[in-house]
Amino acid sequence: MFDALYPLLRSGLFRLDPETAHHLSMTALRMAEKSGVLGLLQPAAGLAEPIEVMGLKFPNRIGLAAGLDKDGDVIDALGRLGFGCVEIGTITPRPQAGNPKPRLFRLIPHEAIINRMGFNNPGIDIGVANVRQSKSFRGVIGFNIGKNKDTPNENAADDYLACLRKAYPVAGYIAVNLSSPNTPGLRDLQGAEACARLLATLKAEQQKLAAQHGKHVPLLFKVAPDLGETHIRQLAKVFLDGGLDGLIATNTTLAREAVATHPRAGEAGGLSGRPLLDRSNEVLRAFAAHLGGNIPIIGVGGICSLEDAREKIRAGASLVQIYTAFIYQGPRLVRELAMGL
Repeated sequence: MFDALYPLLRSGLFRLDPETAHHLSMTALRMAEKSGVLGLLQPAAGLAEPIEVMGLKFPNRIGLAAGLDKDGDVIDALGRLGFGCVEIGTITPRPQAGNPKPRLFRLIPHEAIINRMGFNNPGIDIGVANVRQSKSFRGVIGFNIGKNKDTPNENAADDYLACLRKAYPVAGYIAVNLSSPNTPGLRDLQGAEACARLLATLKAEQQKLAAQHGKHVPLLFKVAPDLGETHIRQLAKVFLDGGLDGLIATNTTLAREAVATHPRAGEAGGLSGRPLLDRSNEVLRAFAAHLGGNIPIIGVGGICSLEDAREKIRAGASLVQIYTAFIYQGPRLVRELAMGL
C-alpha cells in the first residue's frame, strides 16, 4: 500500500520547498505511527537475519543516516518502515537554528540533494528525551554528535564530551561528526594530530562512562569523502592506535563534477545522493584496506539500489545507511535492502 502510494505523495511533496516538505513528511510519519497505520507493516525484525556488529545486534544491515531525524522523534515510525538502525542528529550541546534559509536543494535529474543546514537541532537534552520516549523500535539507535557553530575548534572536545555524557545512557552507539562541510572549520578536526587528540579524550571518557553505566557504547567517527590517500592512511593509523570502535564512511561531498550542468550545482553545501556513490566507495575501500578488518565500517553515500548496497558490502562495509535515496524512492527501497542484504 505505502509503496504504491509513495510516487503520488512524492509528486505532491516535490512541489513544495524541500525543507517544508521534510517537516510535513516527518509530521505525517509521526501521525501514522500514533494512529496505528504503520503497525500494519511487517516489523523490521522479520525482514532479515540479525547481524552483530560492534557487539550490537542489528535486525538487518540497513540504517538511516544522520540528518533526516535530527530530533529523534520519528524513530518508531522509521522502524516500522524497515530500518534496522536509526541514527539521529547531528545533535549539539546547545540548540541552534542552523544556517539561513534556503539551505536545502533538490537536483532531481541526478537523484541528489545539496544541503547547508548547519546542524539545526534542538540540543542534546531534547534528543535524549525523545529517544527515551521511543516505544516500539527494536533496532539500534545511534547518536550523531557535533559541536556548536560558535564553539572554537580548540574547545570542540568540550562539546563532544558534553554530548557523549548525556547520550551514553540511551544510545546504541555514538558517532562523532567531524566531516560536515556546513560548520566552518569542522573538517579541520580530521587532521591526523587533531583527530588523535580528540579520539584519546573521548575514549578516556568512554571508559569512565562504561564503568559508571555498566555497558560499553561504541564510539564511531564519521569522515568525509573528500580525503586523499595519504590522509586516509594517516587517519586509519590514528583510528587503529586509538581504539576506535567503528567508522562511518562517508559524509556529503564538496565536489560538483558529477552535477556540473545542473543550475543548482553552485549552491554551497554538501552534495549527497547518486553522484556520491563512486567517490564514497573509493574512500570506503581505502579505509577498509588500511584497517584490515580490525574496525567495522558503516558504508553510506550514494546508495540507490540493492546492487549499490551490495557494492558497499563488497568494498568492506559491515552495515549500510541511506538518506537521499529514501527521499526519492520511499519505503520500498528500505524493505528491498533489508531483505536483499
